[in-house]
Amino acid sequence: MSESRLFQILYYLLGRGQATACELAEKFEVSTRTIYRDIDKLSSAGIPVYTTTGHGGGVQLVENFVLKQALLSKEDMQNILIGVQSLSAACLPEADAVIAKLQAIFQMQTSNWIEVDYSRWGCRAEREKSSFELLKKAIQDRYQIQFQYYNSTGEFSERGCYPLKLIYKDKAWYLSAFCLKRKGIRLFRISRMRKLELTDQHFEEILREEQPSSSKPPENHLMEMELSFSKEMAYRVYDSFDEDVITQSGEKLIVKVAMPEDEWLYGFLMSFGDKLTVLDPPYLKEELKKRFKMALNHLK
Repeated sequence: MSESRLFQILYYLLGRGQATACELAEKFEVSTRTIYRDIDKLSSAGIPVYTTTGHGGGVQLVENFVLKQALLSKEDMQNILIGVQSLSAACLPEADAVIAKLQAIFQMQTSNWIEVDYSRWGCRAEREKSSFELLKKAIQDRYQIQFQYYNSTGEFSERGCYPLKLIYKDKAWYLSAFCLKRKGIRLFRISRMRKLELTDQHFEEILREEQPSSSKPPENHLMEMELSFSKEMAYRVYDSFDEDVITQSGEKLIVKVAMPEDEWLYGFLMSFGDKLTVLDPPYLKEELKKRFKMALNHLK
C-alpha cells in the first residue's frame, strides 16, 4: 500500500502542481507525519520533490519535471496506447502519429483487440471528419462558429455560437456552446448541424461578458414512463435501455425509465408500432394517439 501511495502522491502533484501536507494526508487518509515520510522516500528515489513553508507553501515538484518512462509499468503503457487509439474514433487524424511516437518510446506495439466507430450508418465519413476537425479547432483556439440547425421539433434556424466542448451521449455527438441567438449555454446535436463554418472572431473576452451566471446547459423535462414491449422487440429494448430498468412479465418486457420529453422521444416510441403499450403516464398515451392520427392523415 505504501508503494502504491507514493505513486498516487506523485500523480497528484503532477496534476495539481503543489499541495499542502494536510491536503495530502486528508486525500490519502494518513497522518501528516506519514506524508512527510513518503516525501522523503520519493526524494531518495530521485524524484525532485520538495517542501516550502509559509503562505502559499506546500509540497511540490521541481518545475518542468517530466515523468520518466521507467516509472510506468507495462500495463500503464498499454493503457496509454489504448487510450490514444480511441482518439481515432473521434476522427482525429493526428492520433496515428501520436501512437507511432509512443510505440517508439515505449518500445511496444498496440494490439487490435478493440475498434470504436462513432460514425452513423449511411453517413459520409469525410463530412463527419471535417466537422470534428473544424469544431476541435474552434474549441481549442476559441473561434466563433456559425451553422444552420434543425432542432428536435424540426424548426430550422441560423445559429452563431461560441463552442465549449464536445459530448458523446446516448449514441450521439453533441456540442455544448454559448448560443448568441438564445443568449445561453445550449446543446446541439452535431448530426443536425448543416453548413458549419469557422469565423475569424475570437470569443474568450466576449464570452466572459455575455455568459449568464449559471452555465449549466438547460435540460428537457424528464418524463417518468412505464412501458410494455412485446418480447420479439427484446433486441431493440436491450439496445436502447439499461438492463437495470427492464423486467420480464410473461411474454412482455416492462421498462421503467425517465427520459427527456421531446420530439425525438415521441418518434422513438412510435417506431415500435403495435409492439409497445404505454402503461404510464396517461398523458404520454394521449400524445402518442395524436401523433399516430396525424400520421394516418398523411396516408389518405
